[in-house]
Amino acid sequence: MSKRGLYRNFFLHSDIVIMAGVWIVLAAVVVNRDPSWLNAAVFLFGMASFMVSEYMTHRFLFHLKTPKNALALKFLKRLHYDHHTDPNDLKLLFLPVWYSLPNLAFFAVLFYLVTGWVSAALAFGAGLVCMLLFYEWKHYMAHRPIQPTTKLGRWNKRMHLLHHYKNENYWYGVSTPFVDVLFGTLKDEKSVQTSATVKDLEKRGQTTP
Repeated sequence: MSKRGLYRNFFLHSDIVIMAGVWIVLAAVVVNRDPSWLNAAVFLFGMASFMVSEYMTHRFLFHLKTPKNALALKFLKRLHYDHHTDPNDLKLLFLPVWYSLPNLAFFAVLFYLVTGWVSAALAFGAGLVCMLLFYEWKHYMAHRPIQPTTKLGRWNKRMHLLHHYKNENYWYGVSTPFVDVLFGTLKDEKSVQTSATVKDLEKRGQTTP
């Protein structure tokens, strides 16, 4: 596939178009209502919050022990299990809007309930959505024949591919593997054994190594 085709598959994907539209609306409302330094700081806080929640969700929800409930299993298969089975399937690379939008909206509303600031809550939500889009791009790049231009970008891509092809119990960070440092899951690949279930999460007997 041409480079143009690779970029088109990302930027014209329905989930990306919808979430980008949500981000534009949120950012426009915040700038129109209150373009303050406080809201800029809250926006950055929203981005940082997404990085942490991304890790926690990936590790503790997407890698849950295989549920016995058929509906729960179907839910996890669509969100992550099947992605491990076929990491390069374009249909499974993106978080579906039906999952991401309600989740981010929940945290934005929670922020409002805690602070009582409408503009700040919108800025927080805009930060979450912005980091989601960045996450989606980093994830897409990791699984497509796109070579990052920076050393950090190439390292980031390699860490995610280790999660898919070496051992699913490490390297959970996608937008940034540095969060793995905080939780002890950023390992030297030479010290980690290849997992027998890295491409079949349904067969795992436990969620931790």
